[in-house]
Amino acid sequence: MDAASKHENHLPDLAITSLGAPSADSPLTEARFVNDEERVLVHSRLSDIEPLIKNSSAPSFEIAGPRRKIFFDPKDLTCGIVTCGGLCPGLNDVIRSVTLSLLWQYKVKRVIGFRYGYNGISSNAYEDPIELTPDTVSAIQHIGGTILGSSRGPQSPADMVDQLIANNVRILYIIGGDGTFAGGHDIANEITKRQLPISVIGIPKTIDNDIYCSEKTFGFGTAVEHARSAIHSAHTEARGAWNGVGLVKLMGRDSGFIAASATLANSDVNFCLVPEVPFELDGRDGFLARLVDRINRKRHAVVVAAEGAGRYLEKTGRKDASGNEIYPDIGFFLKERIRRHFSEQNIPVTVKYIDPSYMIRSVPANAADSQFCIQLGQNAVHAGMAGKTDMFVAYWNNHFTHVPLAAAVGRRKKLDPASELWQGVIATTD
Repeated sequence: MDAASKHENHLPDLAITSLGAPSADSPLTEARFVNDEERVLVHSRLSDIEPLIKNSSAPSFEIAGPRRKIFFDPKDLTCGIVTCGGLCPGLNDVIRSVTLSLLWQYKVKRVIGFRYGYNGISSNAYEDPIELTPDTVSAIQHIGGTILGSSRGPQSPADMVDQLIANNVRILYIIGGDGTFAGGHDIANEITKRQLPISVIGIPKTIDNDIYCSEKTFGFGTAVEHARSAIHSAHTEARGAWNGVGLVKLMGRDSGFIAASATLANSDVNFCLVPEVPFELDGRDGFLARLVDRINRKRHAVVVAAEGAGRYLEKTGRKDASGNEIYPDIGFFLKERIRRHFSEQNIPVTVKYIDPSYMIRSVPANAADSQFCIQLGQNAVHAGMAGKTDMFVAYWNNHFTHVPLAAAVGRRKKLDPASELWQGVIATTD
């Protein structure tokens, strides 16, 4: 099965919710319109598809793109944008894309940006929303971070819907990951309960590339590119010392895509540790013994560890503002354990530890991510204008697709140890 489904026994419901039948003509004059009957198959291998087709049950995603008929009247429409969670390359690109698509393509009345995540939509907001205009977003794609600010932590869905009503927002674009989508789904449920014509459209953001039902997310490619630079520095440091170890910790709470991809991109890594592949620390075949063997043979080594790797080795018992378990710092943990183990073996060692996490998160998007962000933003605008709601724009089998927010909430895409990616890592390390 494909990446989004192989870790589950069944796929979630992929039906997309609409506020109602769109009846107005789209103002787009040169668009290649699509309709709701155009679908993208979840599976791409013939062996997976054939038995499903025979039973008329082949799962598929609704394809994204402009619709010939739209639900909202642009001339009276106010739309809102919010960015939540950690920083990620490309946030400003998406903000700019959504804003300009709304104002230039659909000529909506007004676009506002809520400040500092979901807090900005609450009655206790740190700051008032800001007006987003072509001038406001004219060059923001060239800077990292988000001009709207961000935050973590839940807010009351009822309170947020009250604020959307107070600001006359009819389409809310939420840019974030799993926690953001969970909050957006709660907002959409509250809107449904009140029978309000307000749309909630998600745009997936995480450098970890772990959003369920999407092959990739923006910021991931840029993260891998900059992680590669950190690994290069670690390799240089390791080779410059007798028995040198270059240790790099990369982001990846539960999914090791950055660590694995950066390892392949660099080809100088000897050990790649990811959350999906447990490893023994001690013992004859443990990581430390293998590291000693590598040092004795080559006199240097490079170790890359995703932040969630080895999380079972220590427990903090703490949670962050979003309710996620705070994992121990695998980088510091490994650094101290490596030093201690080599000392016990009476082997001199020099460990250089590099953690580029926040540097990677805050850089501007590279060319490929910038292009991807523009397309994500445009397709999100098309979905909202057509009256779609409680969904996000994803990317699957070379197509932009519509996926229900509920399909991604509480699920994470994981690195498959049997995948070509991980098999490539195994072939190029140690």
